[in-house]
Parts: sequence; structure tokens; C-alpha cells
Amino acid sequence: MPDIIKILPAEVSNKIAAGEVVQRPSSVLKELLENSIDAQSTKIKVVIKDAGKNLIQVIDNGIGMTKNDMHLSFVKHATSKIREIDDIFSINSMGFRGEALAAICSISMVEMSSKSENENGYHIEIKGGKLVNDSVSNINSGTSIKVKNIFFNVPARRNFLKSDFVEFKHILDTFHRIAIAHPEIEFSFINNDEEIFYLKKETLKKRIISVFGDKITENLIPISENTDLVAISGFVLKPEISKKSRSNQYIFVNKRFIKSQFINHSISSSYEGLLRDGYYPGYFLFIDIDQKKLDVNVHPNKTEIKFEDDQVIYSIIKSIVKHSLGIYQITPILDFEKDPSMEVSYSQVKSQPKIPSIEIDSNFNPFEELSDIKLDNNIEISSNIENELFSKNIQFDQKIFQIFNKYIVSSNKSSLIIINQNYAHQRILYEKFLKSMFVQVSESQKLAFPITIEVSKKQLILLNNAMDEFLKLGFEFKIENDKLYIFSVPLNIEMNNIEETIIELLSFDKDINKTSGVSESDYFAKKLSKISAIKAGANLDQEELNYIVNELFSCKEPNLSPFDKQIFITLNKNDLEKRFNG
Repeated sequence: MPDIIKILPAEVSNKIAAGEVVQRPSSVLKELLENSIDAQSTKIKVVIKDAGKNLIQVIDNGIGMTKNDMHLSFVKHATSKIREIDDIFSINSMGFRGEALAAICSISMVEMSSKSENENGYHIEIKGGKLVNDSVSNINSGTSIKVKNIFFNVPARRNFLKSDFVEFKHILDTFHRIAIAHPEIEFSFINNDEEIFYLKKETLKKRIISVFGDKITENLIPISENTDLVAISGFVLKPEISKKSRSNQYIFVNKRFIKSQFINHSISSSYEGLLRDGYYPGYFLFIDIDQKKLDVNVHPNKTEIKFEDDQVIYSIIKSIVKHSLGIYQITPILDFEKDPSMEVSYSQVKSQPKIPSIEIDSNFNPFEELSDIKLDNNIEISSNIENELFSKNIQFDQKIFQIFNKYIVSSNKSSLIIINQNYAHQRILYEKFLKSMFVQVSESQKLAFPITIEVSKKQLILLNNAMDEFLKLGFEFKIENDKLYIFSVPLNIEMNNIEETIIELLSFDKDINKTSGVSESDYFAKKLSKISAIKAGANLDQEELNYIVNELFSCKEPNLSPFDKQIFITLNKNDLEKRFNG
């Protein structure tokens, strides 16, 4: 029998590795920016075209590379960051695996020019992992690297990229994370030949304001604590600007952006009693810790970290955040939905209880009204007349009703249908929004008075990029002096929730990221339907219940929500009989 196990060719193995290292254009940008930081750069320029699908370029003034180092940098597991196994447990650089450039060049066209001190400049070009050109370059000290036509030789992967709007959001998020972590570096960002960010060397607070706008200034609460184990610094945001998404949550460990459930939970628990349900706090948390007390070698994207003393760090973070919120006299939020009549005043709490007085009306006859009722001669008055009269008010023929304020129950001749009201309404709105966008007959409602919204620079950039989609949905607005003026909104969104709806439309959404739709119209229709749909817990009247059921089964795809969640289940007669009869 011939051997069946073979060693994969380098070309194939690199493409497989690229699937983990390079998930989208923003993954490429992250790796290139981290290389520039490791090269001791003080100025970094980013150039993007077509949301990074056709060009990502990073230019720095770092230490540069020799001709030999440039060639070796594209070989898998070639790295300047570590030398032996013990180095993995004391990593001080952003990168160390030696996988990124090899993976990137295997699925794109790469051009690199670099010059180190006292050396000539050099230029190489690589296409799909193969060297196609090398020559002398007159570049100044530093490195310039262009990554063009990402996934050009893996069309299946390129087809799975999302719309330009979504991919550009990921790129902006990546750029912001790096820029916030390194305020000591000057950054510029050019998108489609337009400079949209210039960030000079500045303090952390000024860098955050430069990225998110002046509006955030008054909401920054500083935090600082030094212990033998860890040093914590940064800012938390006041509860009143909390969001329904986690888009304002930034955690950096030794200046590396990470994701950590236990740190998120620690900070969120510090805000207990200060946030509305469904809202998340914002923060910019910097943790400095001995490299030997953590492991960054968990995943190729290096955003997952394991701490040696995670429980101690949890307690320290919770304590310092609570302390900072207390110093700035943050008080629990007011619940405007609470019935004032149910509140107990302070004076009532302090007062002594009194025995209630009871007044009796001696003339009251509870059977007086029954004397006027004319009863059919065939009806025998039961001794339990109250229960009989009550039973006549129950509508046993009602076919649509709500349970748990979450599900709608309906029926037909042979089945019981249980509908998730949130998923159903998402599907109804999604198809309505799509129709208005593609047919271009948007249904909108004029506002009696325009709404003014202050938005960050990032939000303005995203809004400008998606101008056509907003207009198709039914929004009418203008942008002036970093402010958004809203004149009309789509028919199906809540009028008292317009500002929050727009902010949410421009924020990151992990559910949207999981969908396969690639068009911007599809993206916004999905997201707006999720934001505007009736939520679980909403009590619906009969007219609303009828509307949901009738509209759902008029949809083209009533079975699944826009995010492929099952909308309803059916229980037929046989199912019920099996449950009762075993």
C-alpha cells in the first residue's frame, strides 16, 4: 500500500495559516502597525483604498531593514522578536510569532521598501508568496509596505468579505486601538486620497479626545492605582453616556489591546445600580504588569491573554473603578418609568406608623344592582353567582394571545403556533426597509422640530460613507460643524429614540458581523430592524398582536429572522397527544 500522508507544500500551508492570521483587511492593518511600533517608529502613516480590499499601506520612520532581513521577513517563523523558548514568557514586542508577513504575502500582492541606518534602500515585490521583483530604492530611513488585492488568489475568502462600510468600520476600530495605546506616536490616516485623521504626539487624555471628539471630555473619569502586582491607569466614562453596545470598551495590557470577559465583568459590577438595563459602561483601561505573570501566546491574533493572578486583578480593578466613581460623586440613575405613587418619601420612612381608620357605610347593599337583572326562566341561579358572572367575561374563542411578554401564541385548524415577537418584528421591518431601499420609495415622517445630535469624528466619517443608504431608508439630514441635524426619519422607528437609533446604526455590532450579506443596504436594513423591533418583555395589545401575526406570514421568508434565528415553532395535534399520553 503506498504512503498516503504527505507534507503540505509551503504555498498551501501558508494559505491555511492565513485563515487564522488574516481574517479581513483590518487584520492586515493590525499586523503592519504592530511591526511599525516594534521598529521604534515615532511617525506612522496609514493609506487605505476601498476599505482595504485593494490597498493597505503603512509608512513609518522606524529603524528599517537590510536587504537580507527584508527577504527573511516573509519566511514563515522568521522573527527578530524571540530567540529561544524562554523568550515566549517575557515578550516585550507586539509581534513575535513570525507568521504574519508570510501569511499576508501568500494571499495578496505585497510591495516593500525599506532602509536601515548606514545601508542602501531596497525594494521587493511578492505576489501570492512568490518573489517577482527586487531592486534598489531611494526611500528615506524607515519602511513602507503596500498590501494590494487581498485574497486575490483565494476568491472564496474574498467573497466572504462584508460591505465596504463594515470592513472600513473594522479598519477604523483597529487604527483607533493602536492610536489610543500609543499617544506618544504621531499618526495620520488617509482614506481614498482624503486625510481624515492627523494625530500629533500628545497625552492619553488628549489622544482620546482627538479620536472621539470634544463631547467626551466632560465624561472622562480618571483612574489610577499602583500595587506590587499591577499598575492600573486610564479613564472610565460617566454612566449617562453608556451605550447598548460595547463599542467604547478598551482594555490594554502592556499597551496591547485585549479582550477579557473577566475584566469586563469586574468593571461592569463596579457600575451596579448606575446603568439602565441593557446598557454597558465605557472605559479606557491600561494595565501594566510583569510579562512573566501573563501568557499572550493563546491565539494568533494575540487579543486573548491569560493572567497568573486573575482573581486578584479582578478585585483590584473593581475596587479602583468603584473608588473613582465615588470620588466623582456618581449617583444611581433615575428611573423615569417608575410610578411616582409607588415611591416612599424620606419623611414617610422616618415617621411613626399610624393605625388606619376604617369608615363603614351602613347603607351599602352589595346585592342592590342584581335586582335589576332579568334572568332567563331556564337559568338556575347558582349559589356561587360571582364566579358564574365572572366566567361570562372570558373570551374562549380568542386565537391570538401573548405569554411571558415574549411569545405570541396563535393557532390554526391542526396546530398551535408559538412566535418569538422580537424575531418576528425584526423580519417584518427588515423586509420593509429593504423594499424602501431597493424600490427607492422610502416612507418617512417629518419631524415637527429638527433633532440636533453631536457625533464623533469617527461617526461622521462612517455617516459620510453611508450617506446614500441613510437617505434610502428615509432619513433626511444635514451635517454642519460636527453636528447632525435630523429632519425626517423612517416610519417604523420610535420617535422618542431617534438619537440612540442613529448612534447604534454607526456602532459596531457583533451579530451584524456574523451575517453573510455583503451589501451596505442589507447591512443597514438588518441593523435598523434589530434596533427598532419590539423587544422581549414588551406587553402588546390585541391590535399589535394581530398586526405581528398577519404581517409575519405576509413576509417572503417568515421562518427566519434577518440573523437566521428561528421565528416560530409549531405543535400539532399529534405532538400534544404524545406529550399527554406518553
